[in-house]
Amino acid sequence: MRLSSPFCILLCLSPFISSARAEDSAPYELSGSFTYLTNSMNGIPEARHRMLGGEAAVGFPAWHHLRFQLDVSTFTGKNLGASQTGFAITGGPEYEQSLGRERFFAHALFGEAGMNRYWGPNATPGGTASFAVLLGGGVDTPINRHFAVRLEADTSHTNFALVQSVKIPIPYTIPGLPRFIGRFSAGMVWTPRLAESGAITGPSGVYNRLPVESELVYESTNSFGHYHVFGVTWWSYLNVAGVEYDRHSWGRFIGARADYVAEFLPMVILRQPSKTDIWGNPQSEQHTAVPGLGISPIGIRLLWRDHKRFKPYYLVKGGVIGFTQKALSSHASYEDFSLQQSTGFQLKLTDRWDLRAGVSDFHFSNGFVVPSNPGIDEMAYTAGLCYHLRPGRSRYW
Repeated sequence: MRLSSPFCILLCLSPFISSARAEDSAPYELSGSFTYLTNSMNGIPEARHRMLGGEAAVGFPAWHHLRFQLDVSTFTGKNLGASQTGFAITGGPEYEQSLGRERFFAHALFGEAGMNRYWGPNATPGGTASFAVLLGGGVDTPINRHFAVRLEADTSHTNFALVQSVKIPIPYTIPGLPRFIGRFSAGMVWTPRLAESGAITGPSGVYNRLPVESELVYESTNSFGHYHVFGVTWWSYLNVAGVEYDRHSWGRFIGARADYVAEFLPMVILRQPSKTDIWGNPQSEQHTAVPGLGISPIGIRLLWRDHKRFKPYYLVKGGVIGFTQKALSSHASYEDFSLQQSTGFQLKLTDRWDLRAGVSDFHFSNGFVVPSNPGIDEMAYTAGLCYHLRPGRSRYW
């Protein structure tokens, strides 16, 4: 089974979404649970059947009761003559609040789900990937300083469809094919005791916040070719321009400064074939320009030699990109998920300005929000001007 959207890599960025510098940082949480799903993927009316599975999750340090959670689950079942084996990888925000000894939480997780090929009624073939949403919450009851019992209830949403055949994977749906399935879990949570991070003790035991280095990058990215990594098409070209914000947030990693990255792209131009089939294959030699915009609120940059003249970097950014018409195929979607990976260097011009140059892979696809998900991987060059913001003064509180 193939997941042709960037969720797996996006979720690898999850440790950097919660600010590890927050003074009220809470410990990590590791959990494992048995799960019960109220229906199977082919559980049409009068033929519903449960599935069983397991779940593992990690919650990253919290900030003001809000943490990022990464959830991985598997499930199996048999219904209408078809064996079903699937998994889901989701991540997103979780809000928690204590009431007495119990800790209540609610979350909204987004990601990808996968299935075996022949999961339809009477083992007919079906799609193997779908966008997945998990909404719900639960309660943790502590046993001691490290362990708690977890009870959780969620609603899972997917949009799996059947296909005509393996050779002709045109999706179709039948009445009653489930989209929403209840999920109930019971398990254990383990919480280590971690020291606070991001602050140092100053005079009289107060905390001293160090100045933070940050910069704005006025950038442009333009594609010059394609290759297949997550996408399946390569007949379109992308030109974008916008501003990127980089903030030193996580100390150092493998000798590099680790920065939080966010990006806004007010100018996005996609040049795609004027007519395509359901999978984005061109049916015309003419191209049309489709405008749009994008935002990437999740990212990390590794910057080596950060106080030198020549500074190599590597960065990853994840977000969404939207267009004024359906992108890559008239059967696809207006909005897509984006993933950018870039490497290059920054060259110091003055104390306040750097020049950036590099090469990039710009991927976007809809994560099977709809059955048609062509996706594309753009090979691109990127250039920009970096303006260093003045760090604030140290403060005591």
